[in-house]
Amino acid sequence: MKTHSVRATEIERSWYVVDASGRVLGRLATEVARVLKGKHKPTYSTHLDTGDYVVVVNASEIALTGRKADQKEYFTHSGYMGGERFTPFKTMLKRHPERVIRLAVKGMLPKNRLGRRMMKKLKIYGGPEHPHAPQDPAPLEDVPGVNLPGTTRS
Repeated sequence: MKTHSVRATEIERSWYVVDASGRVLGRLATEVARVLKGKHKPTYSTHLDTGDYVVVVNASEIALTGRKADQKEYFTHSGYMGGERFTPFKTMLKRHPERVIRLAVKGMLPKNRLGRRMMKKLKIYGGPEHPHAPQDPAPLEDVPGVNLPGTTRS
């Protein structure tokens, strides 16, 4: 019996939607990264982008555990001497709630061209509305192998 290696033309992509309200940031990001990579599929391959599209809504209502909401900071540097900036989590969540989830998921994907292609399949919106209704996204909780905390599975 020969091992089947999936080709790029054989990859089928689905659309999933997840509501981020009240979910813990890191736990949500791990499951989203898993679906973006395609690890929930039997055709998963490390050198191909076999993942699906994920739409995250209500990004402004994401939660952190413990005192991380007060202590977490985002670091950026302009490239000039003394050009470092630290942005507190609460400020980032008010101004750019999409960036909070995008940075968390980005840190869990490969740091190469493949990871950048996977990030293009992630769509994040601060409110409950999204323009991807024609793609008919299914809830992420219905995906086999995905275990989102705070959801009930029967």
